[in-house]
Amino acid sequence: MDYAKMRAIAEELGSFAEGLEGTWSVEIGPSGPILTMMCPSKRHEGTVRRIRNQLNKQLPATYPGYVCENGPEIEHPSIGRMRRPDALVIPEEVLDEAGLAVDATQVLAVVEIVSPSNPNNDYGEKLAEYPAMGIGLYLIVDPRVGTIEVHSEPCAGRYQNKTHYIFGDIVQFGPWTVETAAFRRYQEPGAVAH
Repeated sequence: MDYAKMRAIAEELGSFAEGLEGTWSVEIGPSGPILTMMCPSKRHEGTVRRIRNQLNKQLPATYPGYVCENGPEIEHPSIGRMRRPDALVIPEEVLDEAGLAVDATQVLAVVEIVSPSNPNNDYGEKLAEYPAMGIGLYLIVDPRVGTIEVHSEPCAGRYQNKTHYIFGDIVQFGPWTVETAAFRRYQEPGAVAH
């Protein structure tokens, strides 16, 4: 199926989801358009907020006019993908444009917080798709195990560099730093699940 047809289906799914209870996301992945219910945990959302707040304090000095936000999808029609990262660094002005998605060429960086139910999406599909979209920086935070990966320098559909960190480190993310001492794992080590 060509991207225009997949995009039309994605828009229909998005319109349908507006009438549903809860929060929904529409993405176009390897198997085509998908509609998923979003129900991130408080710790997931707390991590996204901490990263956004830190990057938004640094962006005026490094990329004036850019913001780190969550919400809009990213699309790249030539590779037939549309994804919704947990956060992305984009020009603030694109948030005032009509439409569903941001053109991938406008995205400086993406952030994904690994979900306990679908880690392969962030470490597999998105790790291949974001560099193919030309997105320069990809931060993967994994609260399941307390690790962080920074991927950079996209080339030939993959990132050339990967740097590992653990919760508590100060992470170098392109021209920015992310303090991770306040990041929380989904289940703290030694805790008993109930």
